[in-house]
Amino acid sequence: MKKSLLALAVLGAFAASAQAQTNVTIYGIVDAGFVREFGTGPDTTKLTSGIRNGSRLGFKGTEDLGGGLSAIFQLENGFNVDTGTMGQGGLLFGRQAYVGLSSRTAGTVTLGRQYSPIFTSLDAVDPFGTGLAGAANNLFSTVVRVNNSLKYTSANYAGFSGEVLYGFGEVAGDTAASRTVALGLNYATGPIAVTFAHNSSNNATDTNKTKLSLLGGTFDLGVAKLHAAFEAEKDDAGLDSRDYLLGASAPVGSGSVMASYIRRNDRSALSRDADQIALGYVHNLSKRTNLYTSIARIKNDNGATFTVGNATEGGSTSKAFNVGVQHRF
Repeated sequence: MKKSLLALAVLGAFAASAQAQTNVTIYGIVDAGFVREFGTGPDTTKLTSGIRNGSRLGFKGTEDLGGGLSAIFQLENGFNVDTGTMGQGGLLFGRQAYVGLSSRTAGTVTLGRQYSPIFTSLDAVDPFGTGLAGAANNLFSTVVRVNNSLKYTSANYAGFSGEVLYGFGEVAGDTAASRTVALGLNYATGPIAVTFAHNSSNNATDTNKTKLSLLGGTFDLGVAKLHAAFEAEKDDAGLDSRDYLLGASAPVGSGSVMASYIRRNDRSALSRDADQIALGYVHNLSKRTNLYTSIARIKNDNGATFTVGNATEGGSTSKAFNVGVQHRF
């Protein structure tokens, strides 16, 4: 009996020690609503998942290794509430999957499937947060995630931070094929936040390279926040475009309203320009639950075929309206 009690005491002490050094969090978002697509193409009314933010189930954790160094990991699955299926093409952890080491002073190194710096920059300056009908990436080009990537993220120094990402192409005999090289620089102090990102991606045969550069920022006036962004895109096949965003967001009661105007200027001979105007509102029922609605319209010129999507879908028409509910846990 004494031996059993001693064993239980040892196990209890070990568990308490492990709990003190290791922290694992389970979190998620469940997001669903109605979408009405109309304008060009057949009208569609549907129940869909992930309109404001993609529905997800995630696991993230840290282990204190001592001396200010920690081991970290994050695994994040995307799923569709309306059908119960997995998102991101059926990948188990299609949203994020990485492991790495983090230092409070030296920064963080992570390896796996990760968000690109140019997407996190766009997400930070878009008043719609790259979701709802007004998502900036309806017209702005971006690279959302990069497989087989190595990323370094710096610590924050007097408001400055940065990140560098290298995505291995893993094509036998050609290290440049399917390769991605990207960086991001950020500065935030008081009401001002500025971000710059650049992304260079090669195709699978190393015959075409696409370059994206984004500069954006926000200015918080208290009663409202102003948003602005500029993006340049070029590739070796003749693509040449410029995108401009002006927007605003403001607290209203227990929620917030957001609006934006985006202009895409196609500088190629095709001159397939487009304009998007969008308006949205989020009403917070609690810290974890909100209701949302938004509407957007894209005007395409010279045969352009841009469509109004949301956080998880690209859309099929030039106009869309949505309303839904989201819960975070």
